[in-house]
Amino acid sequence: MSETPDQFPETSDSVGPETLAIRSLNDQLRTGFSGGRVVMTQGVNALAGQTIAKVLRAVRDFDDFGEDNDPYGTHEFGMLDIEGNRVMFKIDAYDQNLEYGSPNPADPSVTTRVLTILLASEY
Repeated sequence: MSETPDQFPETSDSVGPETLAIRSLNDQLRTGFSGGRVVMTQGVNALAGQTIAKVLRAVRDFDDFGEDNDPYGTHEFGMLDIEGNRVMFKIDAYDQNLEYGSPNPADPSVTTRVLTILLASEY
């Protein structure tokens, strides 16, 4: 089965091993804040401390991946509403020097993942 944005890969049976590896690495960063860097924008940092804690918890717990926000099945984007704030997260896979895209996002030895948490108004 060919994977295209129009065909949401719902199960691990319907995606290839590279996509599963990327998904797993992205989930590791998102759910455990390990395996990469976590960055929050000025807007998120300006929220009250308790709100920031709720944002971080919500990002870690996020599992509402679907065709609209995860067309490739890699779990790299999500949008949440926290205390009246529209919050987004995005995981990008860079090379080791953080200069270019990773040559192989499924290979952690050549990839630095960055999870950015931002307010939708900052996008």
